Amino acid sequence: MYIPKHFLIKDKEILYDVIEQYSFATVITTHKDEPCATHLPLIFDREQQTLNGHFAKGNPQWNDIEGQSVLTTFHGPHCYISPSWYETDQTVPTWNYIAVHVYGQLEIVNDNEEIYNRFTELVKKYEKDGSGYSMENVDTNYVEGLTRGVVAFKIHINRIEGQAKLSQNHSKERKELVIKKLLESKEEMNCKIAHYMTRAMNNEW
Repeated sequence: MYIPKHFLIKDKEILYDVIEQYSFATVITTHKDEPCATHLPLIFDREQQTLNGHFAKGNPQWNDIEGQSVLTTFHGPHCYISPSWYETDQTVPTWNYIAVHVYGQLEIVNDNEEIYNRFTELVKKYEKDGSGYSMENVDTNYVEGLTRGVVAFKIHINRIEGQAKLSQNHSKERKELVIKKLLESKEEMNCKIAHYMTRAMNNEW
């Protein structure tokens, strides 16, 4: 990923937080000499430095994926920045965003107990408190059938890089104008970018 130096995310913990918070990722590989991508929820294991997930067995991407160098992208919030928000109109529009790229080698997981544990982790991560749903309550025969229908994997991470383009190349006054307009819109993405812009201005990033 091309990252101008003032947009580079240097803090490892920030990279990890983006991966965990925006965990519906894109897994990109080569399949039959062509680029191939699948969109998947992934679990990040900080201690083991792996990304864990599963393909549907009918997805051909997994057939020749083991051992490949894999790129996984995590897309954080993003939004349009209008020049009309600035103190002058002698400038151009831009886009603010946060993105993290993870590089590594993929290993197919065949252990059924580990696959089940990954299912359980996904449920615990995404189910809301008090939902009442638990993998432990699902019929074991159903779970076994589900397991046969997927190909589980782990990506052993070699490198992580991230970019937070949050108007760092503009003046403090201009950033404050942008944050004000983003918050006024009340749109979720805009408000999130405003939040991260504020953190960056306060040197929390």
